[in-house]
Amino acid sequence: MRIVLQRVTRARVAIRGETVASIGRGVLLLVGVHRDDTAEAASFLAARCASVRIFPDDQSRMNLSLNEVNGEALAVSQFTLFGDCTKGRRPSFIDAAGAEKGRELYAFFVAELRKLVPKVETGVFGAMMAVELVNDGPVTLILER
Repeated sequence: MRIVLQRVTRARVAIRGETVASIGRGVLLLVGVHRDDTAEAASFLAARCASVRIFPDDQSRMNLSLNEVNGEALAVSQFTLFGDCTKGRRPSFIDAAGAEKGRELYAFFVAELRKLVPKVETGVFGAMMAVELVNDGPVTLILER
């Protein structure tokens, strides 16, 4: 599982111009599921997203977690995180989980995250989405398991 975590002041997902999810201060999580991923990996990464210290404290040091700042999370499925561009001009997606497994582990990741973070919004699995964000910092991390 691979997650691109971006600290944001706000983010939203729209489908055909209609907002389906939005958050204020928190994290945007682009979630890719690998074909060999497990529920254990999803659970581990949900806990990591909630606890990684990326928000500034009183001295402007990244010392606070999402929970400590009462932040929000927006999780968006993104199979293209496992696109392989090492050969040819078209990415290969053979490492990405198939739709059924991807949907299942993405939903499990979101359920685990909801146990840890008070407000979790999501995009729509498999849909063409427009994702807007204001990256705060900018702070962008890649988390993998």
